[in-house]
Amino acid sequence: MIQYVIKRLLISIPVLFGISIVAFFIVRLVPGDTVTAMLGNSYTESQAEALRAKYGLDKPLIQQYLLWLGNVVKGDFGYSQFTNTPVLQAILARLPITIELAILSVVIAVVLAIPLGTIAALRRNSKFDYGASFFGMLGISIPNFWLGTLMILFLSLYAGWFPSGGFVGLYESVWGNLKSMLLPAIALGTAVGAVAMRMTRSSMLEVTNQEYIKMARAKGVSNQRLIWKHAIKNALIPVVTVLGIQTGYLLGGSVVIEQIFGLPGVGQLALAAITNRDYALLQGTILFIASAFVLVNLIVDIIYGFLNPQIRY
Repeated sequence: MIQYVIKRLLISIPVLFGISIVAFFIVRLVPGDTVTAMLGNSYTESQAEALRAKYGLDKPLIQQYLLWLGNVVKGDFGYSQFTNTPVLQAILARLPITIELAILSVVIAVVLAIPLGTIAALRRNSKFDYGASFFGMLGISIPNFWLGTLMILFLSLYAGWFPSGGFVGLYESVWGNLKSMLLPAIALGTAVGAVAMRMTRSSMLEVTNQEYIKMARAKGVSNQRLIWKHAIKNALIPVVTVLGIQTGYLLGGSVVIEQIFGLPGVGQLALAAITNRDYALLQGTILFIASAFVLVNLIVDIIYGFLNPQIRY
């Protein structure tokens, strides 16, 4: 197992290197640059050249990339050109909100997916199964930003049950925090729950048709014991993989949801960086989110290795 973990860690290094290349160069494709955004209507060529020289933007791109990468390796993500604050500090200050949103979304997804998928498989072709399949199709088809907008309209503006936006810290009010995070978490977690539910259903159907399950049933093992002790344990192995991959996508999806619900998380920070063409901040947030995605998948691979010892990549 230790060799397996080390191998997975080593594979992650070139992946992170590739991400750093994409994060740096794709930002340069945005029309204009930091300097034109900073100067705005007062733009003059002499001022622009002076600012580009100040931030090192007059150097060749390859040289800029190597300087940036060298600093990132040392833990220095640079400074935001607009706020003049360290990029890493700005990300870490907003990270708890994004993590809380992702965790709540995963919890909602799991609570929806496992019971629905399991019961749907055990009651195949029943009304419950059709209802669960309908939910699965609906959850996958509806964009999370549209679902979020609908919930704001009906549950916040019409019913008044939840705030339409803003964030309440956990230390200020636990209930207020939950109310401010519940709708964004549902908007973000519904699609993940739908995907995981479909996987749980198909995996349970496959497992319950295995020979060892039929053999156990023939030996008189009770249905309840058969499901809870043998079927679910094996059926959830691929579901863990799906949830891990989807959790990574949640971090990317939080960019839009945080903006819709006015949550000051990393996603909203990334959007502000795009608007201002703040290269250092945008590169830092992209690299941070992508690295978190890699880390989550690494953890899932390790968990998968524990759940199924036969798996060795």
